Amino acid sequence: MNQTHSSADTGFSYGRPFFEQLVDHALAHAKKLGATDAGAEASEGCGLSVGVRKGELETVERNRDKSLGITVYVGHRRGNASTSDFSGAAIEQTVQAAYDIARFTAADPVAGLPDAQDIAPPASHRDLDLFFPWALTSEEAARIALECEAAAFAADQRIKNADGTTLNTHQGCRVYGNSHGFIGGYASTRHSLKCVMIAEADGL
Repeated sequence: MNQTHSSADTGFSYGRPFFEQLVDHALAHAKKLGATDAGAEASEGCGLSVGVRKGELETVERNRDKSLGITVYVGHRRGNASTSDFSGAAIEQTVQAAYDIARFTAADPVAGLPDAQDIAPPASHRDLDLFFPWALTSEEAARIALECEAAAFAADQRIKNADGTTLNTHQGCRVYGNSHGFIGGYASTRHSLKCVMIAEADGL
């Protein structure tokens, strides 16, 4: 996810610089509380799912979510907490909750962040080319799904029934950082069209 991602050109409500600020705030507060180490991730996602069956529209679902999760280490004790409230007070409360959990959990000798020397420097981060947004309306999604189902029915006369055709599209972005100085993020998309048909042969 590059620095230019914003609601104007990607459909996201937040950009990477804002997520980096949230992560920095969470990590700084964890250190202030006395955490040995910490890692935090801010993310946002949105999607559309449309389902049809036997030429009729069955479902239209839209989703949008956001969260900030924090993992706090106190020695080899670990605590996790998350929130969907991006206000400064909510982030500090979430970090406090993770810290309190870590203080009272059993120690795990292998719990912790990767060694600092194993973390790639920012200059080596590659663009993974995972972001291909699809600006699709629910009406367009329904049309594509209905065309897919119609093509399936037309493929073979033994196809007599349909168990549903669903088009899904989703996009998300995330930024992760930790107390060893790492911070990085990316945006990604996933799209799918699934058609399940039922055929009959010899009366079965």
